[in-house]
Amino acid sequence: MTRDRRSGSDRRKDERFETNIEIEWEGLVGRRKGVITDISVSGCFVLCSGEVEDGESVKIFFPLSDGRKVEFWGEVVNHTYEIGFGMRFIELTEAQKEFLERFVDTLRND
Repeated sequence: MTRDRRSGSDRRKDERFETNIEIEWEGLVGRRKGVITDISVSGCFVLCSGEVEDGESVKIFFPLSDGRKVEFWGEVVNHTYEIGFGMRFIELTEAQKEFLERFVDTLRND
C-alpha cells in the first residue's frame, strides 16, 4: 500500500498555490537544489532528490528578483524518497510572515 503524502494530521489547512520556484535548501545532508511546487503561508512542498526525515529542521533560500535570498526555517512534515518533502514554516519573523502573505496574494491574483 502506498502512503498518500497529501493526507494525514499534518495536512496544511491554508490554501495552497501551485508554483515553480527554483530554490536551495539545507538539511543534514548539506545544501541542495530543489523546486517549490506549491506554497501556502504555513508551508510548501519542495521537489528534490535529497534525503530528509520527518521532523528534520531544514532551511530554504527563497530567491528575490534582485539576486538576494530570503531564508526560511521549516520542519519536514512528510517526505517521499527521491521525490521531495513537505515542510511547515517555523520561527517566522513578522517580516517573513508579511513576505509570505504578499507572495501568496500575488499567486492568488494570477
